[in-house]
Amino acid sequence: MASKNPNSINKNSVSLAGEFAVLSQLALRGYDANMTLGHTKSVDILVSNPRTGKLYQLEVKTNFKNSRNKASVSKIHGQSVSGWIMSKKNESVDMPSLFYCFVNISKDTNSFKFYIVPSKVVASYVRDQHNLWLSEKKKEGKKVKDGEMRIFRLGVKGEKYTIPTPLAEDYEDNWDFKT
Repeated sequence: MASKNPNSINKNSVSLAGEFAVLSQLALRGYDANMTLGHTKSVDILVSNPRTGKLYQLEVKTNFKNSRNKASVSKIHGQSVSGWIMSKKNESVDMPSLFYCFVNISKDTNSFKFYIVPSKVVASYVRDQHNLWLSEKKKEGKKVKDGEMRIFRLGVKGEKYTIPTPLAEDYEDNWDFKT
Protein backbone atom coordinates (compact mmCIF):
# COMPACT_ATOMS: atom_id res chain seq x y z
CA MET A 1 0.00 0.00 0.00
CA ALA A 2 1.41 3.38 -0.98
CA SER A 3 2.04 6.00 1.67
CA LYS A 4 -0.13 9.14 1.68
CA ASN A 5 3.02 11.27 2.05
CA PRO A 6 5.50 10.43 -0.73
CA ASN A 7 8.40 11.54 1.50
CA SER A 8 7.48 9.36 4.48
CA ILE A 9 9.01 5.98 5.13
CA ASN A 10 7.05 3.32 7.01
CA LYS A 11 8.29 2.01 10.36
CA ASN A 12 9.04 -1.45 8.99
CA SER A 13 11.34 0.00 6.32
CA VAL A 14 13.17 2.08 8.96
CA SER A 15 13.59 -1.03 11.14
CA LEU A 16 14.91 -3.06 8.22
CA ALA A 17 17.31 -0.27 7.23
CA GLY A 18 18.68 -0.29 10.77
CA GLU A 19 19.10 -4.06 10.84
CA PHE A 20 20.84 -4.19 7.45
CA ALA A 21 23.11 -1.30 8.43
CA VAL A 22 24.11 -3.19 11.58
CA LEU A 23 24.76 -6.35 9.53
CA SER A 24 27.03 -4.40 7.19
CA GLN A 25 29.00 -2.93 10.10
CA LEU A 26 29.45 -6.37 11.63
CA ALA A 27 30.61 -7.83 8.30
CA LEU A 28 33.15 -5.03 7.88
CA ARG A 29 34.56 -5.91 11.30
CA GLY A 30 34.96 -9.61 10.53
CA TYR A 31 31.97 -10.97 12.43
CA ASP A 32 29.71 -13.70 11.10
CA ALA A 33 26.17 -12.40 11.54
CA ASN A 34 22.72 -13.48 10.46
CA MET A 35 19.38 -11.77 10.71
CA THR A 36 16.62 -13.84 12.27
CA LEU A 37 13.28 -13.92 10.51
CA GLY A 38 9.67 -13.91 11.61
CA HIS A 39 7.36 -11.86 13.76
CA THR A 40 7.81 -13.94 16.91
CA LYS A 41 11.59 -13.71 17.05
CA SER A 42 13.19 -12.76 20.34
CA VAL A 43 16.39 -11.34 18.83
CA ASP A 44 17.16 -9.59 15.53
CA ILE A 45 20.73 -10.65 14.75
CA LEU A 46 22.87 -13.60 15.82
CA VAL A 47 26.58 -12.75 15.88
CA SER A 48 29.66 -14.96 16.02
CA ASN A 49 33.22 -13.72 16.45
CA PRO A 50 35.36 -16.26 14.54
CA ARG A 51 38.55 -14.95 16.21
CA THR A 52 37.36 -15.59 19.77
CA GLY A 53 34.52 -18.06 19.30
CA LYS A 54 32.19 -15.78 21.30
CA LEU A 55 28.52 -15.62 20.39
CA TYR A 56 26.27 -12.59 20.80
CA GLN A 57 22.64 -11.75 20.31
CA LEU A 58 21.68 -8.29 19.07
CA GLU A 59 18.33 -6.62 19.39
CA VAL A 60 18.22 -3.64 17.00
CA LYS A 61 16.19 -0.52 17.78
CA THR A 62 16.15 2.16 15.11
CA ASN A 63 14.91 5.73 15.05
CA PHE A 64 14.76 8.07 12.07
CA LYS A 65 14.92 11.75 13.02
CA ASN A 66 16.13 15.13 11.81
CA SER A 67 18.88 17.15 13.47
CA ARG A 68 20.91 14.54 15.32
CA ASN A 69 23.31 17.28 16.39
CA LYS A 70 20.86 18.73 18.90
CA ALA A 71 20.34 16.98 22.22
CA SER A 72 16.80 16.12 23.26
CA VAL A 73 15.74 17.64 26.55
CA SER A 74 13.34 16.22 29.11
CA LYS A 75 12.35 18.08 32.29
CA ILE A 76 12.60 14.82 34.22
CA HIS A 77 15.43 12.98 32.46
CA GLY A 78 17.70 15.80 31.26
CA GLN A 79 19.58 15.94 27.95
CA SER A 80 20.02 12.92 25.73
CA VAL A 81 21.41 12.30 22.26
CA SER A 82 18.26 10.40 21.39
CA GLY A 83 15.60 8.06 22.70
CA TRP A 84 14.22 4.73 21.56
CA ILE A 85 10.86 3.19 22.41
CA MET A 86 11.09 0.07 24.56
CA SER A 87 8.57 -2.04 26.43
CA LYS A 88 8.09 -3.10 30.02
CA LYS A 89 9.57 -6.55 29.24
CA ASN A 90 12.96 -4.86 28.58
CA GLU A 91 13.19 -3.98 32.30
CA SER A 92 13.99 -7.56 33.23
CA VAL A 93 16.22 -8.71 30.35
CA ASP A 94 19.73 -9.31 31.66
CA MET A 95 21.68 -11.80 29.57
CA PRO A 96 25.48 -11.43 29.28
CA SER A 97 25.42 -12.35 25.57
CA LEU A 98 22.52 -10.00 24.69
CA PHE A 99 23.23 -6.48 23.50
CA TYR A 100 20.98 -3.80 22.11
CA CYS A 101 22.16 -1.89 19.08
CA PHE A 102 20.46 1.50 19.07
CA VAL A 103 20.61 2.94 15.58
CA ASN A 104 20.00 6.58 14.86
CA ILE A 105 19.41 7.46 11.20
CA SER A 106 19.47 11.14 10.36
CA LYS A 107 16.53 12.02 8.09
CA ASP A 108 18.31 14.99 6.58
CA THR A 109 21.57 13.16 5.71
CA ASN A 110 20.69 9.44 5.89
CA SER A 111 23.82 8.96 8.00
CA PHE A 112 23.92 6.38 10.78
CA LYS A 113 25.11 6.30 14.38
CA PHE A 114 25.33 3.03 16.30
CA TYR A 115 25.28 2.51 20.08
CA ILE A 116 25.85 -1.05 21.30
CA VAL A 117 24.72 -1.42 24.93
CA PRO A 118 24.69 -4.51 27.19
CA SER A 119 21.21 -5.76 28.12
CA LYS A 120 21.97 -5.33 31.84
CA VAL A 121 22.57 -1.58 31.34
CA VAL A 122 19.42 -1.22 29.24
CA ALA A 123 17.25 -3.12 31.74
CA SER A 124 18.48 -1.06 34.68
CA TYR A 125 18.02 2.28 32.93
CA VAL A 126 14.60 1.46 31.45
CA ARG A 127 13.31 0.34 34.85
CA ASP A 128 14.80 3.29 36.76
CA GLN A 129 13.75 5.96 34.26
CA HIS A 130 10.18 4.70 34.24
CA ASN A 131 10.01 4.61 38.04
CA LEU A 132 11.41 8.17 38.14
CA TRP A 133 8.81 9.31 35.60
CA LEU A 134 5.98 7.73 37.64
CA SER A 135 7.31 9.30 40.84
CA GLU A 136 7.62 12.78 39.30
CA LYS A 137 4.13 12.65 37.80
CA LYS A 138 2.67 11.62 41.17
CA LYS A 139 4.54 14.52 42.86
CA GLU A 140 2.88 16.84 40.33
CA GLY A 141 -0.47 15.41 41.44
CA LYS A 142 -1.11 13.79 38.10
CA LYS A 143 -2.85 10.48 37.82
CA VAL A 144 -0.83 8.23 35.53
CA LYS A 145 -1.52 4.83 34.13
CA ASP A 146 1.47 2.49 34.36
CA GLY A 147 1.50 1.29 30.76
CA GLU A 148 3.84 -0.95 28.77
CA MET A 149 5.87 1.76 26.99
CA ARG A 150 9.34 2.78 28.15
CA ILE A 151 12.07 4.96 26.65
CA PHE A 152 15.78 4.24 26.54
CA ARG A 153 17.92 7.37 26.38
CA LEU A 154 21.63 7.91 26.00
CA GLY A 155 22.98 10.77 28.03
CA VAL A 156 25.45 13.53 27.24
CA LYS A 157 28.85 13.75 28.96
CA GLY A 158 28.96 16.47 31.60
CA GLU A 159 25.20 16.50 32.18
CA LYS A 160 23.88 15.79 35.69
CA TYR A 161 21.20 13.10 35.95
CA THR A 162 18.85 12.07 38.73
CA ILE A 163 19.41 8.39 37.96
CA PRO A 164 22.47 6.62 36.50
CA THR A 165 22.22 7.29 32.76
CA PRO A 166 24.29 5.50 30.11
CA LEU A 167 26.38 7.97 28.12
CA ALA A 168 26.41 7.98 24.33
CA GLU A 169 30.20 8.27 24.17
CA ASP A 170 30.63 5.07 26.21
CA TYR A 171 28.61 2.96 23.77
CA GLU A 172 28.94 4.59 20.36
CA ASP A 173 30.52 2.08 17.96
CA ASN A 174 30.99 -0.48 20.76
CA TRP A 175 31.54 -3.21 18.17
CA ASP A 176 33.84 -5.11 20.57
CA PHE A 177 30.77 -5.76 22.76
CA LYS A 178 32.40 -4.32 25.89
CA THR A 179 30.22 -4.45 28.99
